[in-house]
Amino acid sequence: MAEVPDPEVVELATKIFDLARRGRTEELVAYVDAGVPADLTNDRGDSLVMLAAYHGHARTVRALLERGADADRVNDRGQTPLAGAVFKGETEVIEALLKGGADPSAGTPSAVDTARMFGRTELLDLFGEH
Repeated sequence: MAEVPDPEVVELATKIFDLARRGRTEELVAYVDAGVPADLTNDRGDSLVMLAAYHGHARTVRALLERGADADRVNDRGQTPLAGAVFKGETEVIEALLKGGADPSAGTPSAVDTARMFGRTELLDLFGEH
């Protein structure tokens, strides 16, 4: 029998994921600096980096990566933050993830595959440098 999660823990986790989605960097990193895992994931496997990247918050992505978050952590669908940023056209996030060590070939579809799908040849050139 599965243990029922503590409602207060669920409420706090929901707040932390929302901070990542909204790009509330200072508030989010205060939680991470206090002990929340930088690679915390939600029930779909989306990490804090994934949520920040998908919503275009490069500063938040950089802050999480500086605190040890995995730039290539895949969600339950096999997607990486980099592929999500390519899909959304978030150039500054793409650059932050690449500087943070993201692998353009990781995930399914990968960032390379996503760039090809959407005809983003400039990104293919950029990925070739990494």
